Amino acid sequence: GQPRSRALPYPLLPAGRARPSHSEPRGRDGRGEEEEEEEEEMEGWQQLYPGHIPTSPLQKALLAAGSAVMALYDPYRHDMVAVLGETTGCLALPNLRDKMKNHPEGYRILQERPRIRLSTLDVARLQGLPEGSLGREYVRFLQDNKVSPDTRMPPKFVDDEELAYVIQRYREVHDLMHTLLGMPTNMLGEVVVKWFEAIQTGLPMCVLGAAFGPARLSSRKLQVLATELVPWAIRSGLNSSCVLNVYYEQRWEQPVESLRAELGILPPP
Repeated sequence: GQPRSRALPYPLLPAGRARPSHSEPRGRDGRGEEEEEEEEEMEGWQQLYPGHIPTSPLQKALLAAGSAVMALYDPYRHDMVAVLGETTGCLALPNLRDKMKNHPEGYRILQERPRIRLSTLDVARLQGLPEGSLGREYVRFLQDNKVSPDTRMPPKFVDDEELAYVIQRYREVHDLMHTLLGMPTNMLGEVVVKWFEAIQTGLPMCVLGAAFGPARLSSRKLQVLATELVPWAIRSGLNSSCVLNVYYEQRWEQPVESLRAELGILPPP
């Protein structure tokens, strides 16, 4: 589960625009020299989707380094975790998109672009579904852990509109991974889910979370993690078909155990 992202201390300008300073020397056409240089530098870059911030490879590297440090220092800084995922996913995201394109259900998701948000969920209907069904267990997970799908940050730094949707979809099904794997949102549960997601997605952010997340666990929890939970998460991740190829919104009535078996996720220990 993720708390709301923290606001940046400064407003973000639309991509490719610089705010002129009144103290800048003005060019012949009334524009400051710095502004002209900025526009030349950003020429050819454009906002590919609402909220997109175009960044150069160097800027991405700096963002990745800074967000990695902050995410390791405080794993609950989900805004930093999100930035890390976007700036380091250049190989993993196209691979995930290809997996979706080559699967009938995944392809339909890419075409129809469903969103999992409170505005798209009929919570009352899902609560009325039978015990053990995906929809009932998902809503129970949200309520028990006091989390909401609406706290997922929209992508900003992915320079491809379709790949931006892929990482958005990954974020929005994260709580469904908790539901399928039977894991809570405490640090132990998050680390287990990250191991599963690291195997499934190949996203460096997940690998980092899986590797460094256990640093904050007690020795007793570390023992359970190392001997039972991580081996199970790795086996399930390798055994399972791609979890982004499931149109979850059309599977709410399906029993969780049936969906686990269909995907190849081993029953939780």
